[in-house]
Formats: sequence, structure tokens, C-alpha cells
Amino acid sequence: MKKFLKQAIKPFQAKYEVVCTTYQVIPGLPVNRNQSKHAFERGAAVAAKEFYTKVVSSDITKTMAPVEVQLRKIYLSGRTIEQAEFGPVQHLKNLGKGKKKK
Repeated sequence: MKKFLKQAIKPFQAKYEVVCTTYQVIPGLPVNRNQSKHAFERGAAVAAKEFYTKVVSSDITKTMAPVEVQLRKIYLSGRTIEQAEFGPVQHLKNLGKGKKKK
């Protein structure tokens, strides 16, 4: 009975994903942004949270600045639950918005 109930509820639970965005700055060129996503199945909140903490606490992530790591919950629209930034991420986001090609 419990198995049937879990299968009936699963389609209505949210999906989770961990998004890691790295910014590459080369003088004279626009800021390059690379995203990598790791998606989890519906209702896998615990596994997604564990993976997020593993990525944030990793030494490679901290030395590869500037990096932005987000834990996102996707139900109807994506919503960021937790976010960690290493390096001047906000400054680089503002640089990218200011310069647009005509």
C-alpha cells in the first residue's frame, strides 16, 4: 500500500538540479560563462542537497574562482533554494549586462 501511495504522489513532486556556472575573464573579450547542470529525479531533495554541499565544500570549486553554484527546485518554475559564490561573480554579471553589441 505504501509503495502504491509513493508512486501516486511522485509525479506531483518537484525536480531538483545543481547548476555550476564558471566565468572566464580574458582582457579585451566579453566575459565567457559556462554552465553545467546535474539534474535529479522528482522528490530527490536529500540527494540533491548532499550533492550541493559536496560541490560547495570541494577544494577544486573554491580554487576555480569565479564560480557560482545553485541548488534549484523546479516544480512549475525554477526557484533557487541555496546559492554559493566564489570570487567576484556579482561584478562579472554587471559587466556582462552593461556591454551589448549593436
